Amino acid sequence: MRTDTFDYDLPSGLIAQDPLEERDASRLLVLNRATGDVSHRVFHDLGDLLEKGDCLVVNSTRVLPARLAGRKRDAGGAVELLLLERVEGERWKAMTRGAALSRGTRITFGEETLEATVVEGPSQGVVTVDLSAPGGDVGRAIDEIGRVPLPPYITHELSDPERYQTVYAHNEVSAAAPTAGLHFTDSLLERLSLKGVDLAKLELAVGMDTFVPVREAEVEDHRIHAEWFSLDEECARKVAAARRRGGRVVAVGTTSVRALESCASGGLVRPASGHTDLFITPGYSFEVVDALITNFHFPRSTLLMLVCAFAGTERVLAAYREAVRERYRFYSFGDAMLVA
Repeated sequence: MRTDTFDYDLPSGLIAQDPLEERDASRLLVLNRATGDVSHRVFHDLGDLLEKGDCLVVNSTRVLPARLAGRKRDAGGAVELLLLERVEGERWKAMTRGAALSRGTRITFGEETLEATVVEGPSQGVVTVDLSAPGGDVGRAIDEIGRVPLPPYITHELSDPERYQTVYAHNEVSAAAPTAGLHFTDSLLERLSLKGVDLAKLELAVGMDTFVPVREAEVEDHRIHAEWFSLDEECARKVAAARRRGGRVVAVGTTSVRALESCASGGLVRPASGHTDLFITPGYSFEVVDALITNFHFPRSTLLMLVCAFAGTERVLAAYREAVRERYRFYSFGDAMLVA
């Protein structure tokens, strides 16, 4: 498959720079993946579109305040680290920007609140660092001096950083938000629960590769970045219960899809944790996911390719062209799609 198959034209003015005042006031494009028919709703209408017995599966990870601005301890020079993934203990992989780094380089952050020592790299802008804090609590130091890393196309800081977190966010492990979940409110989730829609939670640590387009000419030459995930027994049990009663498994976001399908076996999921590099492209046979709630994604991105795999490339790109014509808002703070 050629990567340029997944191109589309997007006026820059449609890239949302701020979240709406009300999370569930976003527009919702509904795509029937069997027919290609499109309708236009509002996200708080979701209760009319999901059915009793459905199981909504969300990625409950919270975005880590992973942007750390510091200086090289010995030679000076500004350095920014973006924490990507915990390797073990307080050893992290991180993207780097600023002064050149080499193995053994020490970087201080804040009023020497936190220190990083480079133990590996750099390789393609990524280093491995050991973090330490004079007070002994690295997590607290990160929370004190770190900033939430907004997507690179957002031109300013948010007045309320919590708007880049879902209302059900819990474990701080992601470098970017699972943005399909940003549209949910507590009251919408309560209405869905009262209707009989179950809620299941899993975790997948979203990496910054979510914003990187595929650069290879052929899709098959791309290697997707592996991301940590955890799907526990409760989530697996709820998915199985939905299947038994004839309900749909509705994945919220492409990250939830990848975690679910990474654990799929015989139409169900088994509890598991680890890393997944599952790259879902057209031709993939879905085992578990019946419907998908997602935002509008970058051209040539692995996320768009996954949506095309789920609903058909021509139908998805036609829906995107319709969204452009109708002036939908795109990307992280933009509007949403329900593909069912």
